[in-house]
Amino acid sequence: MKTIQKHIIACSLALLSLSATAQKLAPQVLSDTQVMLRVPTAMKYLLLPVEESANNDHIRVIYNNNVVRELNVRLAVNKADYYVPLPLQEEHKGNLLLDITMNRGDAANSASKAATGDFACWKLLQLSDTFNMKNREKFRPVYHHTPAYGWMNDPNGMFYKDGVWNLYYQHNPFGSQWENMTWGHSTSTDLIHWKFEGDAVLPDALGTIFSGSSVVDKNNTAGFGAGAIVSYYTSAGRAQKQNMAVSTDGGKTFTKYVDNPVLVSNIPDFRDPHVIWYEPENKWILIVSEKQHMKIFSSKNLRDWTFESDFGEGYGSHDGVWECPDLFEVKSDEGRVKNQNAESKWVLICNINPGGPFGGSATQYFTGTFDGHKFTCDTDPSVKKWMDWGKDHYATVTFDNAPDGRHVAMTWMSNWQYANQVPTKQYRSANGIARDLGYFEYKDTGYVSVKPSPEVLAAFSKKPQASLSPTCRVDVQLHNNATITLSNGKGERVVMTYNAAKETFSMDRTKSGDVSFSTDFPAVTKAPTRGRIKTLQLFIDKSSIEAFDADGKMAMTNLVFPSTPYTSIAVKGGKAKVYPLK
Repeated sequence: MKTIQKHIIACSLALLSLSATAQKLAPQVLSDTQVMLRVPTAMKYLLLPVEESANNDHIRVIYNNNVVRELNVRLAVNKADYYVPLPLQEEHKGNLLLDITMNRGDAANSASKAATGDFACWKLLQLSDTFNMKNREKFRPVYHHTPAYGWMNDPNGMFYKDGVWNLYYQHNPFGSQWENMTWGHSTSTDLIHWKFEGDAVLPDALGTIFSGSSVVDKNNTAGFGAGAIVSYYTSAGRAQKQNMAVSTDGGKTFTKYVDNPVLVSNIPDFRDPHVIWYEPENKWILIVSEKQHMKIFSSKNLRDWTFESDFGEGYGSHDGVWECPDLFEVKSDEGRVKNQNAESKWVLICNINPGGPFGGSATQYFTGTFDGHKFTCDTDPSVKKWMDWGKDHYATVTFDNAPDGRHVAMTWMSNWQYANQVPTKQYRSANGIARDLGYFEYKDTGYVSVKPSPEVLAAFSKKPQASLSPTCRVDVQLHNNATITLSNGKGERVVMTYNAAKETFSMDRTKSGDVSFSTDFPAVTKAPTRGRIKTLQLFIDKSSIEAFDADGKMAMTNLVFPSTPYTSIAVKGGKAKVYPLK
């Protein structure tokens, strides 16, 4: 009898608990544009239903009468396209109050004419201790880094330490379109397999978190300890300013510098600081973009910065805003191969949007000298040099502290013309494969060489397979002129053409699959090859094709969205071998 009574009491308490939870999740509609929602923090997450056709609603997360977080999210009006997790247990016990400003002008609401209290989101909200990040996208790459969920753009703050590659990136944890910029964090030991480590740097009173860089302070110049990770990033509020954060646990968590901001400007577009160590003068150099030029600063302690010089006026392309700079010294490919004292050049990377060779965003660069104070370009100001000749290669920056003095770059594999519209929803955007950068000369002009990193090449079997697969590498030995066609049973295809006499390589994706989401997507991209291509390397991974001259003189990156994977490769003027992933 006592057992039955205990069971009845337990069931009653459970029902009361469920009832209380239901009441607490009931929205309090204050007006057409304001809703309040009280949320218990007994579970880890509140799962927010997102409808991508809606406009952003604004949520203020309130705890103990203070705003602890603010975010924008496209709350479902009619249906949920997917869910995103709002963490509830970040030092908060009891209840959180969500103060939600609804955007009544959104397309989804206009179509439904529903009253605010009848929006689908209020019925679809879920409390949970877990969030399912299992892949649900047929286009998600296998050997390229992607965010576990949500939007991603520029790679940020990258460094190598203790055998681990640390990649941070512009991340929206609350939707798969650009918004709520934070630094997401992933780690890898081989540049192929990546582990999502969560969001490392969150927005604060100074603004959302834009792009930046990290350095390993080996000699404790900043006073935070030998080996501390010192990161610089742009805070985007009413103005853009440069802030600092420090990690003493290898980049897992960061403490923001108490005296932020460290650098300010009266120019609106002032962002993306990149810090390097300049050995000849034992000092740090910071390069930051300011509208359509770069500013260079120096420091002994990573805290106090002295202006050194500007670069950019009249040089290269000025058809868009300059962003995401990098600056490094690199030895020539020929000297490194022959194990000689190779000539070195300084390279200044300048990503630009718009203004790319085929529209939208792209990576340009300059070669020259740097004396610790000023970068001097060694080519005519009118010369434009592009690091990659596809449409989907942007925000190129390199890892700090890479092994063996290498310059290992990562890129954002998309284009601002259509990045928010590509046909994925659980996540948007991937990074291009890691690339080692070098230097070569052709016809008395210097260029950056781009080769797949050795770790990437090592991920593929040494034994070729008989047929094409959705995730593979293809090596094509070219004769003179050649045509390579990838196709599937639906009649979708990508056609690549090599013209040896004219020294050009092109890729046609106009009939590659789904191109309907943007008129800017179907395109033919064309690159100079700076001499003959002997071996063409193709990296195919679900929704991307990256083409490289094996000698590093040409690179081209393009997205594709075939309805079914390409299963056939036809080569005229060459011979192809297909290598699967190990």
